[in-house]
Amino acid sequence: MGGVDQIRAFEYLNPVWWMAVAMLGFKLFALVDAATRREDAYRAADKKTKGFWLALLAVSFGWDLLFGVNIFTGFLTLAGLVASIVYMVDVRPAIRELTGGGGRGGRRNTGPYGPW
Repeated sequence: MGGVDQIRAFEYLNPVWWMAVAMLGFKLFALVDAATRREDAYRAADKKTKGFWLALLAVSFGWDLLFGVNIFTGFLTLAGLVASIVYMVDVRPAIRELTGGGGRGGRRNTGPYGPW
């Protein structure tokens, strides 16, 4: 094995492969994050239900796992990516604001008498 075959054997040299892995990781992160949030926070933030987001994100992640990530021509792959981006930039910040952040130590600028 040499030449082109040797390069094809190492998929990690392919930038499209790295984009596909990053896209899959992003979708998995959005799915896990949606699963760990409380149901009532979705309603309080006036967003769709937790079941809706879990189903949408799970189908998008599962589709890519089963059929592969087709970055350039895969309509469902790109639609799932858009759904994950919408969750991350719209739904997640609204839920985190209502639930007190959920990060390391909760709110950072909170003193003994309230925010400062």
